[in-house]
Amino acid sequence: MSQANQGPSYGMSAHIKKKLEGKRDHEQEAEMLRFIKEMTHEDFDMEHPEGLKDGKVLCKLINGLLDDGCKVKYDPGNSTFKMRANVESFIDGCKKFGLKEQELFQVNDLFEAKNVCQFTQCIYAIGRRLQMDPNYTGPILGPKQSAENKRHFTQEQMDAGKHMHSLQMGSNKGASQAGQNFGAPRQIINKTDD
Repeated sequence: MSQANQGPSYGMSAHIKKKLEGKRDHEQEAEMLRFIKEMTHEDFDMEHPEGLKDGKVLCKLINGLLDDGCKVKYDPGNSTFKMRANVESFIDGCKKFGLKEQELFQVNDLFEAKNVCQFTQCIYAIGRRLQMDPNYTGPILGPKQSAENKRHFTQEQMDAGKHMHSLQMGSNKGASQAGQNFGAPRQIINKTDD
């Protein structure tokens, strides 16, 4: 869905729009919409993620995941301003839930369908974060987030690394440039008048 005052894209804008549309995975979007429906038990347009642009269902989703003191407020009105404010409240709730800045989206990504793929990835980030909770038994969305694997080295191991020869980009396995011929060598002749 696009705003009424937006005309067609040309040049670089059309190229970017086409590239973003190419990133969309409709199967992922359908899975994301099922996840939201299972989490909220709300009716909404299950055909397109843009049907969530009023932000009400999204706010209900994030409020179901946040503690009582952190819940976000949303407005049931249907004016453009209120719908955009609801989406912004959802994004604020995602921050409170613990999503990183790069996992979030901008209001226009969903509201004007500028980058629906980024919105989808935000919902997937919520699904990954939920799976980290061992007590969570609700619907699953996407792969489980990997656990941190910190490594601890002793001072002896750190010192041993100082004495190893670094080949920067890896081993050349004894190869050299000897014998390579790239054509006739350049002749430098000092011409003098006889």
